[in-house]
Amino acid sequence: MAKAIKQTEFPKTLQQAILYFADADNCITFLSQLRWPDGVECLICESQRVSYLSTRRVWKCLSCKKQFSIKVGSLMEDSAITLDKWLVGIWLIANAKNGISSYEIHRSLGITQKSAWFLLHRIRQTMQSINAGKLSGIVEVDETFIGGAARNMHKSKRGKLSNTGFIGKVAVMGLLDRHRGEVRTMVIDGTSREILDPKVRQHVEFGSTVYSDKHPGYDKLDDAFMRGVINHAERYVDGQVHTQGIENFWALPKRCIKGTYVSIEPFHLFRYLDEQTFRFNTRKGTDADRFVKAAAALTGKRLMYSDLIGKKTETSH
Repeated sequence: MAKAIKQTEFPKTLQQAILYFADADNCITFLSQLRWPDGVECLICESQRVSYLSTRRVWKCLSCKKQFSIKVGSLMEDSAITLDKWLVGIWLIANAKNGISSYEIHRSLGITQKSAWFLLHRIRQTMQSINAGKLSGIVEVDETFIGGAARNMHKSKRGKLSNTGFIGKVAVMGLLDRHRGEVRTMVIDGTSREILDPKVRQHVEFGSTVYSDKHPGYDKLDDAFMRGVINHAERYVDGQVHTQGIENFWALPKRCIKGTYVSIEPFHLFRYLDEQTFRFNTRKGTDADRFVKAAAALTGKRLMYSDLIGKKTETSH
């Protein structure tokens, strides 16, 4: 198989990444080491008795005789986009603080805009966080509405949303652990107490301190948490009691949508939140750190185009 490399030899800048991944063997070496740090194993029988067929860039299992490529069992499966474009695309989106549009990816990588749009959504899939435990200490909570400006929407879509009170907007909720600097976000069905209260209890450790504004959706949390409430009609900060951290975070996805994405379908909003949450929670790392973290999450996930556009393929009954 391709010669293994140490992680310290991975590209550190975008320029290095472009040059390094121009070699298909380097792409496979990099991805195989992330996927199988203890040695390549068969995707069917998990045997490590495998042989690398360099002429075809696939592995053959010597136990079950099956062949497999680095793309199988990952978000890249069945993708005609070459590995070098996949990896440069991951670098670009993982490190674009204001987001990157499918048109820019289309021009930069030399693929169609439709392929670029699909590529970006599959890369966003790698950025979905796996919540390890509950937030604790001091946690700020806040809800807001996010979406594209109504003037940028087609008239027919604008009409359908006009009775919501927030044309083109979707309710979202965020929680910020001040000590760890970790934020969690989610799309929610509304901002009633029945929705907000259980979300806080689900994600915050019992006995923690929760700071919120005076939204009535949080006013029954006193039985489980130390509470601090800031009345924005009077002030925005009262010593340690404020929600400035999570409110500042909300400015990031809103700026991306306004400046880069312009208008997004509510159906896809959670994917854009995953993207922004990923970059925020990895902000203390380097560009290379973010790239490796996203690339390492390619495997074990699938996203079909039919699912992405909300059209299930027909199956026989």
